[in-house]
Amino acid sequence: MIKKDLSIDFLGVHFENPFCLSSSPVGNNYEMCKKAFETGWGGIVFKTIPPTHFKIDEVSPRFDALTKEGTPFVGFKNMEQLSEWTLEQNLIDIKRLKTEFPNKVLIASIMGENDEDWEELARLVTEAGADMIEMNLSCPQMTSHTMGSDVGSNAELCKRDCIAVKKGTNIPVIAKMTPNITDMVPIAKACLEGGADGISAINTIKSICNIDLDRKVGLPIVNGKSSISGYSGKAVKPVALRFIQQLRSADGLHDLAISGIGGIETWRDAAEFILVGASTLQVTTGIMQYGYRIVEDLKNGLMHYMEEQGVDKLSDLVGLANGNLIPPEKLDRDYKVYPEIDRDKCIGCGRCYISCFDGAHQAMQWDYDERKPYCDKERCVGCHLCALVCPVKAISKGEVVLKPGRSGRPEDKLV
Repeated sequence: MIKKDLSIDFLGVHFENPFCLSSSPVGNNYEMCKKAFETGWGGIVFKTIPPTHFKIDEVSPRFDALTKEGTPFVGFKNMEQLSEWTLEQNLIDIKRLKTEFPNKVLIASIMGENDEDWEELARLVTEAGADMIEMNLSCPQMTSHTMGSDVGSNAELCKRDCIAVKKGTNIPVIAKMTPNITDMVPIAKACLEGGADGISAINTIKSICNIDLDRKVGLPIVNGKSSISGYSGKAVKPVALRFIQQLRSADGLHDLAISGIGGIETWRDAAEFILVGASTLQVTTGIMQYGYRIVEDLKNGLMHYMEEQGVDKLSDLVGLANGNLIPPEKLDRDYKVYPEIDRDKCIGCGRCYISCFDGAHQAMQWDYDERKPYCDKERCVGCHLCALVCPVKAISKGEVVLKPGRSGRPEDKLV
């Protein structure tokens, strides 16, 4: 079995591995967090603790899922809010967990409604022994407009809340970003100006997963009605990667400490988040679907990847993909790669032919003698829709061409 050092330092705190429970139903109490630590998670972000005056009254049912063609759900809708336990009980649980697991990282997630709330909660979780604080500025289903994603889209409010939290603590503070905005950079910079030490991204996306066509109401149905709420799972990974990459590529943020969240289910997902700039990784929906033991696969897969890449320290991988992600106007428009069909693999199903004719450039032609497709390069623009729809992966990248007058060997262009 390959053994690699998965430990990483994040904002001065040492994690034995980068995998953490995100603040959510999966880290709701002492028993759950204890089991997660014993299973091998490097850290947990304890479910968000509200001020004592804010009463949590959850709806039932509160989950829905988006599926596709019989696969396990690709997207998950959650209408749950914050911790339903008393502030006193949450503080007892945090202290007990840190006493029993001193080498594990416990991050306390908090959410206030005003400056006094933020400062007091920060002070209390610090006294209870939390290693770090995550400010939940981004929950999309709060019943108060002074809390959650409505605050997280306002740079001035985010800065104000960060200032309040820093007054109450001397431990690292992470601001959790909402994706329900166009540009995350101004919000992140405002949080840093207010004293936040790092960023976690992303929280869930405001959504309606499904509509009941008979009852004409969104799902889940709560006594005949429904509501917009947070969307998570594998389907949000592209959105999360985009925001993290944009943060790390922005002026002044190239070394920004980021905890990545959003659709991490496999070690490949984890590696992708690390390559665009995340140092630690948070998981919820994958755990809700498969249980805490997915951390074993996450760790083993990441160690194998490090071995393949010849990397000894996980930190050496952080942000390595960002230099290869450039604005669209800077992409090479003179470069074209044609599809290549492995005729031995091809089963003649016609998927590529139909998709190309009805959805692309009518470059795939049909050989009626062999009952298999071939590519007409006079029509082909190299979009590779055909490769994406092929059910047996019989289409790959083939000949590369450059426009006349370009120097260099085409084959050097393929990575």
